[in-house]
Amino acid sequence: MRLPSFENTALARRGFLKNLLAIPAALMLAHTSVPALADEVNTTGLAVTDDTVKVGILHSVTGTMAISETGSVQAEKLAIEQINAMGGVLGRKIEYIQEDGASDWPTFAEKSKKLLVQDKVAAVFGCWTSASRKAALPVFEQYNGMLYYPTFYEGLEQSPNVIYTGQEATQQILEGLDWAAREKGAKKFYLLGSDYIWPRTSNKIARKHIENVLGSKVVGEEYYPLGHTQFNSVINKIKLKKPDVVFISVVGGSNVAFYKQLKAAGIDMGKEKPLFLTISVTEDEILGIGGENIEGIYASMKYFQSLPNENNQAFVKAFKERWGDDIVIGDVTQAAYLGPWLWKAAVEKAGSFDIDKVREASPGIELTTAPEGYVRVHKNHHLWSKTRIGLAEPDGQYKVVYESDDLIEPDPFPEGYQ
Repeated sequence: MRLPSFENTALARRGFLKNLLAIPAALMLAHTSVPALADEVNTTGLAVTDDTVKVGILHSVTGTMAISETGSVQAEKLAIEQINAMGGVLGRKIEYIQEDGASDWPTFAEKSKKLLVQDKVAAVFGCWTSASRKAALPVFEQYNGMLYYPTFYEGLEQSPNVIYTGQEATQQILEGLDWAAREKGAKKFYLLGSDYIWPRTSNKIARKHIENVLGSKVVGEEYYPLGHTQFNSVINKIKLKKPDVVFISVVGGSNVAFYKQLKAAGIDMGKEKPLFLTISVTEDEILGIGGENIEGIYASMKYFQSLPNENNQAFVKAFKERWGDDIVIGDVTQAAYLGPWLWKAAVEKAGSFDIDKVREASPGIELTTAPEGYVRVHKNHHLWSKTRIGLAEPDGQYKVVYESDDLIEPDPFPEGYQ
């Protein structure tokens, strides 16, 4: 289903801002900052003054997940800096308070409470793993905070206190499996993941789709703790089972060990069988793994740094100018970048930083300027988006080999998969 283009008035605003500010128009949201009266905005109990508004950034910058989450921090800071350069939100500059989840789920809950109760932030951009989100979610619901969560995840969740800017399972997993079956003739699948909620639930959904929809077979299913580094046993099992596809949801630093050990075991990932299809290795992880160690795998994502559209070219240029020419940008990093822009749009639509008003204003918010392309907030707080399949190349980038024709409607509670 294709969605309508943005209104002419919004495009006119964007053209005005292009002439006014030295920021590429493709990086801008099609909304402008409109000053609001202090007595209308400063009665929320949040950290809002006549000149500033405070938000939180909450990701792991230490521990096994730092390899994956650092890009999200960089993206959120870049978006905030760009928004401030445009005049801020409702005439107020954004100030951020950054906390470290430290790859520890109880710490995410603790830091969430600190940001909401002590710092009284107007929004939090953060979490990465589903375990961290699940730990923090009761805090956001209890204290009525708003979390912008950037990671592709298993679905089966919908909270009034979360905007999910990454894909849920039906947009990423089902589309990826269908592609493997349709384009590569896959019949036998081996499921491999890290041992926590996202990989296990994702593989539950994958297994049901493989067996009940594709009429194919799962020949193996394995899980390993976060931070695990010894994969020789499962590599031998893969050799023995001879699957057509190894469907992988290993996360964090474990990916470095897994792919290097695959190569050391003499497995040519460039061969079509077994085909390695990941839903977790973005360009950020490849930077740590090494492109030469992962060449030939496929990934099912909504975003790759190599996308050729003008929005993305401007985003990549700005990102590298801010964080260095050697930096890479992955799917979750891009989704994290969307968070501050979507929040800004909802605040300005609501005319207030009030959490309830921002929540009410969020459905229908759209970005014509997202690096991935056009996105829109669904009433279930997820985003309409496309799905793409990328082929890993030696330079650490993905070559897009497939893109869904239309935006895929988010469905976090798919019938028959729960």
